[in-house]
Amino acid sequence: MGSCIPSSAQTSSSRPVLPKEGAPFFKVLHISDTHYDPHYVEGSNADCNEPLCCRLSSGRPTNPNSAAGKWGDYRKCDSPKRLIDNMLSHIADTHNDIDYIIWTGDLPPHDIWNQTKEINLQIIKDTVKQMSEKFPGVPIFPALGNHESSPVNSFPPPYVQQIDSSISWLYDELDNQWKRWLPSSVSQTIRRGAFYSVLVRPGFRIISLNMNYCNNKNWWLLLNSTDPATELQWLIYELQSAEFSNEKVHIIGHIPPGHSDCLKVWSRNFYRIVARYENTITAQFYGHTHYDEFEVFYDPHDLGRAINIGYIGPSVSPYYDLNPGYRIYYVDGDHDLSTRMVVDHESWIMNLKEAICMTILFGTSCILPDRPTT
Repeated sequence: MGSCIPSSAQTSSSRPVLPKEGAPFFKVLHISDTHYDPHYVEGSNADCNEPLCCRLSSGRPTNPNSAAGKWGDYRKCDSPKRLIDNMLSHIADTHNDIDYIIWTGDLPPHDIWNQTKEINLQIIKDTVKQMSEKFPGVPIFPALGNHESSPVNSFPPPYVQQIDSSISWLYDELDNQWKRWLPSSVSQTIRRGAFYSVLVRPGFRIISLNMNYCNNKNWWLLLNSTDPATELQWLIYELQSAEFSNEKVHIIGHIPPGHSDCLKVWSRNFYRIVARYENTITAQFYGHTHYDEFEVFYDPHDLGRAINIGYIGPSVSPYYDLNPGYRIYYVDGDHDLSTRMVVDHESWIMNLKEAICMTILFGTSCILPDRPTT
């Protein structure tokens, strides 16, 4: 991999130009890990012995505390439609000045033993339609999660063409669904590997990566764990072109590089690419962990010098022991010296315990077990 990365004309000690105070900015919404469960049933058993509860198949609750809530549940339950509808309506009403949306994957629920290709494709179609209707005219830049495939985590490389193994059933439909937001020029890379590069504004580009080619639960990577879809090679080409054109780049994806779910050989090569193009890549955005987190990248030759940051957005799904959340970023916007850096961000959460308590129609106090509120 090392010989494929062009040497930098800029010294590693060069310091980035900071955003100008009071400069215009973009307001950006980040949604991740919605895990919409169309079979969620309020009042069903939230304390079952399966990996996913809160469904009719979960059985009857043994006591009132075991009943699934109206808006979701802190136990192993995914997002009811009511929760996602309410969240998107709240965002549309509260943040009616959003410039664009980044949407970092994991749309189906966690009932992976039940899923089929047809079921997962329907979830994708339903959620894409929902996003389009809630945010008409707002550009949306999606990335692929690890739950979209069936079986889960199964993402064959492009050269696997056998009809019973090929991943084209998913990538072709992603292209059909995403084309409402993306230019036709990216269709080829989406259908080949579910990654793409888009010029958002003059001088500003978003690159969406398919992080399933670093997913250590993707057994297809036993064939090639270094760069199975030549995605990193493509990324280098895109970043080199961006550097030549003096463009700034944001990278979006699902699994954060460096996370334990991302293969070390892939992460190590990706890290070197980020270090080489530190003056081009100004921010990265991921999901997958369901937590409100961030990663810091350091200069491989000077570990005391931070060179990049990966923002990891919270999940919409409360699965599990979590409050549903989303992020708002303020990105250095259109002006002559724009850095395209994130100048500020906010995490918005729904206090699920409080919401559930307000819907209890009997008694004077909430009897739910105590759960985190932040």
